[in-house]
Amino acid sequence: MTPMTPMKSPYGTEQLLGMEYYLTKSAGTGGILRKTPEDFAVEEVYSDIRLTGGPHLICELEKTDWELMRALKEISKTLGVSYQRISFAGTKDKRAVTKQLISIYGIKEEDLARVMIKDINLRALGYARTQLSLGDLKGNRFGINVRDCTGDDLEGALEECIAAAKTGLPNYYGIQRFGTIRPISHIVGIALLKGDFKDACMKYAGYPFDDEAEEVKAAREVFERTGDAADALELMPVRMHYERSILHHLVEKPGDYKGAIGTIPPKLLSMFVSAVQSHIFNRVLSMRIRETDGDPFSPQIGDRLLFADGREDIVTAANINAANIHIKRGRCRTAIYMPGSEDFEPKSETERYTADLMAECGVTKDAYADVSKLVGARFAGASRAMCLTADIAGA
Repeated sequence: MTPMTPMKSPYGTEQLLGMEYYLTKSAGTGGILRKTPEDFAVEEVYSDIRLTGGPHLICELEKTDWELMRALKEISKTLGVSYQRISFAGTKDKRAVTKQLISIYGIKEEDLARVMIKDINLRALGYARTQLSLGDLKGNRFGINVRDCTGDDLEGALEECIAAAKTGLPNYYGIQRFGTIRPISHIVGIALLKGDFKDACMKYAGYPFDDEAEEVKAAREVFERTGDAADALELMPVRMHYERSILHHLVEKPGDYKGAIGTIPPKLLSMFVSAVQSHIFNRVLSMRIRETDGDPFSPQIGDRLLFADGREDIVTAANINAANIHIKRGRCRTAIYMPGSEDFEPKSETERYTADLMAECGVTKDAYADVSKLVGARFAGASRAMCLTADIAGA
């Protein structure tokens, strides 16, 4: 891979989320992203989904300007089934037109006729024996319009982006993984892993951000400053369902922070915990870019190799030349391991840095195992490729 010189991100939010570097040098195109939801289209790409019959109805969900969790709550309410019956393979941006698969347990195709929600469409594809899970998602296909571009050399900037995408870009988890308006999912997740349920409640229902609506900020500020759930509940807008559920529980049962955070749907709680793994991944990847000599994605002794079929291997002195050949031929990529509830023994300098970050965050394998009981999900360790490539068509 051609050596490259990274450029530090000028954006504070990206740096806080571990996305510290760009591998392009141009000033970019400028402009406005998502001027309308239709400017950002996302469609999931799947591995083989086996529609062999079973209790899970697999549906294509198309939504416009809907946050996924709230959309699923409305769908479950309309169908008259528990929200827990709905599963999905990945979250999608709110301010966008998105297409993704969901599975709903125990309903019939004809039941979907009852779902008449503005800007939400459901189409039945068939029945499966098992629900959807994260492993079913192969990737995403995007259609993005950037409006009102202001760059001095738009053609040059676009050419650089297209070339970089073909060569390989840092495979960071994006801001939406942590919350677009309030990127705090990993912060709440760390509190959950530490068993500090009061802090989890305070961070989720308090902790105001500048870009929020004024009435929401006012309610959060009261809760953050005073801890008075009743006063905050009085100010919190009705549309803030999850914040209000936490506050209402604390009004009814003062001091029961574990019960309060437990009013949030388990799927959302599990996303908070997964965001901790994502944050650690981003920071490790930034270290890798920072500490390597312009070639962060080439294999080093002890690195993990992630093959297209999901198989993994470890780079050794004996196979490093073969690893380079496999990478050049697109058979595999170097990967970063995100520890979970299993034992984790660092095998490289990169993984030793991962272990240091876990210690810094106060996160252990036992913590992942313990929180599984609260959220009803298992947090296994997983590897993620350091870089991604994509074909970009400029318009």
